[in-house]
Amino acid sequence: MRQNTFETLLGALIIIGAAFFAMKVYNSANLMPSDGKELKAEFGDVSGLSVGDDVFLAGIKIGQVTAQEIDKITYIARLTFRINPDIELPSDTSARIVAKSLLGGYVLELSPGSNVEIMEQGDIIYDTVDPVSLTDLLGKFVFQNSN
Repeated sequence: MRQNTFETLLGALIIIGAAFFAMKVYNSANLMPSDGKELKAEFGDVSGLSVGDDVFLAGIKIGQVTAQEIDKITYIARLTFRINPDIELPSDTSARIVAKSLLGGYVLELSPGSNVEIMEQGDIIYDTVDPVSLTDLLGKFVFQNSN
């Protein structure tokens, strides 16, 4: 009987530990709510950025990329992303895709403008900067200096 009680308590302790670990992982994942303001941005190239990547403003995560599509007429890549509902961006906000770190990964970085008009649900950011490829830069440097 004493062995059964010990096994039951040990099992309960493991379940509590697993639940604590799951809550810790969920909180550290910093998941964004599904509500919020949906905006779009048009780029010539979105290499490296994918659905689920983060959106930053002044170094703080304010949203997530929710979709990627290509305009079948202009062949421009269009990103759809959601930002926190309490963030109001000026209508002349710009967007750029930047490397998260030297090890890889990209994020969408927003730079607010100074316009008084505020972006509304579904608005498109046209002032964008495509990502810079480190391998392309290294290739240009190597081949430029070899002549």
